[in-house]
Amino acid sequence: MSQAMFNMWVSFFALALMFVSAGTAIFSRTKLTGWFQKVMLSFSFVCLIVAGIIVFFIVLGGPTATV
Repeated sequence: MSQAMFNMWVSFFALALMFVSAGTAIFSRTKLTGWFQKVMLSFSFVCLIVAGIIVFFIVLGGPTATV
């Protein structure tokens, strides 16, 4: 697998983490209460931070060589 393909799949994973983050945040704010809501919101925040870090490093890596 080339570096460009690897970067593509990693960025897709980051995008999926962003969707998971948004979904769990919306679900926990509308349907949950108490400590479980806080746990789910924390999980959502961690997913968003990890996705942001992944995207930052993919963008910082710049373009890849075409082979």
